[in-house]
Amino acid sequence: MVRTPLTPEERERGERLGQLLREARGGRSMAEVAARAGVSAETLRKIETGRAPTPAFFTVAALAQVLGLSMDELVALCVPAPV
Repeated sequence: MVRTPLTPEERERGERLGQLLREARGGRSMAEVAARAGVSAETLRKIETGRAPTPAFFTVAALAQVLGLSMDELVALCVPAPV
């Protein structure tokens, strides 16, 4: 299967998501947050650094729950409002 290259907007959205998750994690270790969310620390690292700009919905939902973020909040901060 050939994956369609991401647009600059999709990459930017992934970087914003990563930044938001990193900020919400604060002083907690990456390993602790990842374990509580049921994902690997490597997956969380890739999301936080923008190397995985389109993570699975359930991965983002699990991380948001552990970090005390709402999905509505993440969407509002990551996706630009329609014009």
